[in-house]
This record gives sequence, structure tokens and C-alpha cells, in this order.
Amino acid sequence: MSQLHEIVAAVTVDEPPMSRSVDQIVAAGRKAERRRRAGFASAGAAGLVVAVVAGTFALTSGAPEQPTTIVAGAAPGAEATWSDAPPFSFTFRAFDAGPLRVQDPVVVSTAYQIASVYMDGRVTHDRPVVDSETPVRRNGKRPPAAGTDSARPFSGYLTLYRPGAFDPAGIVGGTASTIAGRQAVESTVEPAGRQLAWEYADDAWAVVTAYTSTPEPSIADLSALVTALEPSPATPATLPFRVGYLPAGHAPVEAGTHALPGLIGISQARAGNYGGVTYADPSPATTGLTAPYGDNEAGTIPSSVSIYVMPASASNQRAKAGKTKCYQVSGDPFCNRWTADGAVQVQVLGTGGLSVAELTRIVESVELTDVTDENTWVPVPQAR
Repeated sequence: MSQLHEIVAAVTVDEPPMSRSVDQIVAAGRKAERRRRAGFASAGAAGLVVAVVAGTFALTSGAPEQPTTIVAGAAPGAEATWSDAPPFSFTFRAFDAGPLRVQDPVVVSTAYQIASVYMDGRVTHDRPVVDSETPVRRNGKRPPAAGTDSARPFSGYLTLYRPGAFDPAGIVGGTASTIAGRQAVESTVEPAGRQLAWEYADDAWAVVTAYTSTPEPSIADLSALVTALEPSPATPATLPFRVGYLPAGHAPVEAGTHALPGLIGISQARAGNYGGVTYADPSPATTGLTAPYGDNEAGTIPSSVSIYVMPASASNQRAKAGKTKCYQVSGDPFCNRWTADGAVQVQVLGTGGLSVAELTRIVESVELTDVTDENTWVPVPQAR
């Protein structure tokens, strides 16, 4: 289940009776979201069964069905060339496709990068879309005014996997199709929504995931992304800090630039967070994936340490200027440290049974750069 929506109803600016980390807030929000979505009807859930295109991959078996072909605009005259960029690089930029607006990617890992997807006239996962807030699109025009559908929530994100990272055969209940000459797989997602995966380059897949209780965006709407997605010059993801100490063996796995790492960063894409990174030992697999790391009930990466840097005003713990404070109410402990003026909070959360003393050592080793000046930020591999 995606972490989209999960922060919105759960985060408060005041410290709650039971102090919680960002990930613990996600867990609480997840319970409320399951209840809210329980009545959603998943359009097209029936009939998504196996179909194999040219014998290249097999999906979950079921009653036979003929493969379909969806043409998403004109097939390109020449294949786009994607650079062989190293992990923790962004290789595409924001673009529009029909009613969908893909944002710049903000989350990146050893296996993929993720961008938020918004839809014209619909409430998004991180801020309602209303006429006064709807930005002008790159063509200089505003999207259509929000109508009745604006009260119906839409959560979407695009995940671009590195070559060899994604396994289309792992999609449960998918239907193989062809979109503009590319292999694709259509499927539904629980509790309500649909997903489209396609091979954007040799053995490299992109996946758009849309949670919605309405027929839109349809698979046809999502398919417009196939020919609209284009490569851009690779740009390294950067962080507004360096880490002086980590337990031996921990390596960077996932990071967020102007976002927290993972799907939590997508759920708070407009929250104004500065950045974050997750280190793990052992690191999760970089092949055979069918979803981003932590895309499960736990919502976290096992045996990991996550560092979040955010405005103190965005936290649900009250700022304690110049202080370090750790919390251990339930589950894994976490520690916060605030800048001398109390404006910026650094949070460290461990999922591998690390002690409060170890987390304190980590959080106090974090050296912030100028969070307002990206020229001072550090590429992810160089942050420790």
C-alpha cells in the first residue's frame, strides 16, 4: 500500500501525548486511510488476467485473455537515449501528458527515482487543488477549473527504475499490452486504483501508480505518459548535510532532495522539507523489484537508519532550540536535534534495534550545510 495520503491527517505542529517519528505518523495515518478507502470501488478490478506478449515475460496465471494494444500518441521516430547515470541521479524532468502533470523527481535510490503526479482539477495527496492555487502550466495556460471531481482524492506517482531493477513478471493480476510499440502491463492496486508499467528502454521499466475512486485517470490517460516521458541530462541528488558517524556496514539506499526519502517524501512533496537519506545494512536488492522500497505495511526498510532534515515548524514535536531529545514510546526509538535558533530539526530513526545512545551519536554527528543554498549541498554518496 502506498504511503500517499498518510501524513495529511496525522501530522500536527504540537507535540502529541505519545511523541512519534515521521514513520510512526505514517503508520497511524495508514490505519485511517484504510478506513477511508474501504468503500472505494476499484474500477476494472475484474478481468485483469494473464496475457503474454511475444513470450517475453509471464504474469500471474488466470483465465486466458487476448493482449490489448494501446497507442499513446504517435510512436516516436527514434528511440530516446537514456544515459548510463550512476545511482542517486535524476534523469528526467517535469512534463505534462493530457490531464496529468508529472513533477520533477525528488526521491532517488540505488534502483529507481520517483516523482509526484498531479491531475488537473483534482485534490492531490499533499495539497487540495483550488483555482487560486493551481499553477500556470509550462505552456502558459492554467488547467481547467476544479469541478465536482476536485472533492475526490487522487494520489499518483511515477517510478522510473534503473535497467534490470524492475521485474514485470512479479505484477499480480496484470494484463500485458503494447503501448506505442513498447511492452506494458496494466493492473489494479489496492485498495482502489490502477497502475501502468512499461518498458521505456531496454530492460528498464517505468511505473505510474494512481490511487483514485473514480474512473479517471483511466489506463488510456496513464498511457499518455509513455510517449511524453523523455530523458534529460543526469543530475546528482544532493543533501543539505553530512553525516559524521554511522554504524559500520551501513550504505546509502534511498534519498530525497527537497523531500524525505521514500514514498513518505512523495506524500509530503509540497511540505518544504529539506532532504533526507536512508542507510541500511544489508542493503536491499536492486533487482527483481515490483515496488519502491518500504512499499508495504511496515513502510520502512529493515536494518536501516534514516536521517530527516526539515523545518521545525513541519514536525509534530515542539522545537527545543539547540537541544537533542530522544523518544522511545513504542517500537524503535528516534532522536531529534534542533539548530540553535530552533528553526531546523534533524531526526534520526533506526529500524535495526539501535540503542538510544547510538542514535544520539548519529544525530549529533550530522553537520548541516546552508539549507537555503543548494550550492552548499552534498551529493548523496559524499554525504558521509
